[in-house]
Amino acid sequence: MIKENTMADEMLSTREVAKFLNVNEKMIYSLIAEKGLPASKVTGKWLFPKHLVLQWIEAGTQNFPETAKLPPYHGLVLIAGSNDLLLDKVIATFNMKHKNHMAMFGNAGSMGGLQALKQNLCHIASSHLVSEDKEYNFPFLKDEMQQMPAVVNFCSREQGIIIQRKNPKKIQSVKDLGKKGIKIANRQMGTGTRLLLDRELKKAGIRGETIEGYDSCFTRHMDIGLQVLSGNADAGPGIRPVAGVLGLDFIPICWERFDLLIAKDRFFDQGIQFFLSLLKGKIIQATAEEYGGYDLSMTGKMIYPGPEPESE
Repeated sequence: MIKENTMADEMLSTREVAKFLNVNEKMIYSLIAEKGLPASKVTGKWLFPKHLVLQWIEAGTQNFPETAKLPPYHGLVLIAGSNDLLLDKVIATFNMKHKNHMAMFGNAGSMGGLQALKQNLCHIASSHLVSEDKEYNFPFLKDEMQQMPAVVNFCSREQGIIIQRKNPKKIQSVKDLGKKGIKIANRQMGTGTRLLLDRELKKAGIRGETIEGYDSCFTRHMDIGLQVLSGNADAGPGIRPVAGVLGLDFIPICWERFDLLIAKDRFFDQGIQFFLSLLKGKIIQATAEEYGGYDLSMTGKMIYPGPEPESE
């Protein structure tokens, strides 16, 4: 679950951090000076970012238990995270082309995929998490991962609002979702699509819980499209390819970067390399053109680590 905290929620006072650490307030100043307790001085008072305090505690832990490790590669590529029609096609192509290998996908949402990668439950996480400053994935990786994974772009895709054909409810923007008589189908918490919708609603001055259907959550983009197609919802957040496949209308919000996050120690496993090789194949190109709403100009590009600078 992604929770957007306010600054007040994230910062602790000296008294609060002392209580949190179960020490005397005077000890806090020693911990700042001698032990590197994360702190910022604002208008003469110390403030403590709670998430950095937690990281500081974790960094000092002794006899830290090892996380589970994926077994040596034996033909199974495990992918978890955000779902996508084009990714489904590449997975199906991989399974047809490589008979001694199999790719399996766990639909966990972008944040769920990141957590699965962190816990060594998958080889690849698919993610399109965007921060307030419109940076994709990296701010979340820096917060959650002890070691940065390799990041390979899968595609760029168009996000927006899927609406009924010919737009009978005259929905023109996210703001119209707050009008009386509009019912939506929504994505579950932890998905990049839900995060995007919540931010757009906030910008429009709309509280999500006031919208009919806001708490009706579905796990896949196609599920949202089918809810709109069947008339169970007037609109829902999703990607343009779903609207195109189902013959629905679409209100664009933005283009987003959709990445594959890969554990560095498994990057050169045979199955991972077979999978990545499909990103430059004819099938992904033809499918993206058929669906619409995709841009493959960066597909297969290594975003992190980047290329080494050329020596002069």
